Amino acid sequence: MPPRRIIIDTDPGVDDALTFLLALASPEIQLEALTTVQGNVTLEKATRNALSILEMANASHIPVAQGCSHPLLKSPHNSSEAVHGSSGLGQANLPEPKLKVIETHAVDYLIERFLAEPDEISLFAIGPLTNVALAIRKEPRIVTAIRELVIMGGAIRSGGNISPLAEFNIHEDPHAAHVVFQSGIPITLIPLDATYKCLLTPADIERLNKVDSHIARFIRDAMADYMAFYQQYEGFAGCALHDPLTLATIIAPELLKLEEHYVSVDISGGVSTGKTFADFMKVWKKPANMRVALDVRGREFVELFIARMESLIQKLQ
Repeated sequence: MPPRRIIIDTDPGVDDALTFLLALASPEIQLEALTTVQGNVTLEKATRNALSILEMANASHIPVAQGCSHPLLKSPHNSSEAVHGSSGLGQANLPEPKLKVIETHAVDYLIERFLAEPDEISLFAIGPLTNVALAIRKEPRIVTAIRELVIMGGAIRSGGNISPLAEFNIHEDPHAAHVVFQSGIPITLIPLDATYKCLLTPADIERLNKVDSHIARFIRDAMADYMAFYQQYEGFAGCALHDPLTLATIIAPELLKLEEHYVSVDISGGVSTGKTFADFMKVWKKPANMRVALDVRGREFVELFIARMESLIQKLQ
């Protein structure tokens, strides 16, 4: 079977960076491009990080298109520096990238790529959905051209991680999420309900660093602030592999428990703004608009992630 061709729309971010590395380490995946969006960090930092990580991983052939610097309507969140560090990559210190972004805006790039090869490429959105929503609004034909849209976002039965009710990516641009959820694109949602069961521990980081490798050192340094945040605010030693879990839909779908539901997002402007909710009881009698991962064999995914990182380390030695 040929590898699944994907584009990742992203706001790197520590766990975004790990997602790129996992994609590059997975023979089932062909990473075709990155498009950047404001989210975990400013658009400029997100774009620099995307370029730097590709260079570090000997993947400079992969194009990067820069996208939207602000949500559709709301003000951007002040900062996620407490989680991802001031650069967005924790304590990792990557050199200034030589690689440059392509000239095309990310929204136009997404439209061009998907319309050029309908139903051939999947889109993985692991940041706020601003670029994706604007692409849909600008060129509605993209809806039938995207093979599948996999989103890291939302909290269905789980509590939120940026407000008591909302997950960060959706809360950062809830109006964009509303557009995307109602678009008709085949969607798989990977919410906090599943991602918080995929916990990378300090022992896992130690295991990777038994080999002297720039990739292993990057993971250790990038995760330092991230893990410190989880220890302080979540009360456990380790961190969740939020964004990398999206790739399980390709590399290990058997680990996910997926259910089909009608899911929407609150854009009312109150305390529940950005809250994703599923109509479990079919009260609205609307057809399901996505598959939702409500459970996962989390430790098995973490072990798979570590094994893939070990293989990437070996490949890049």
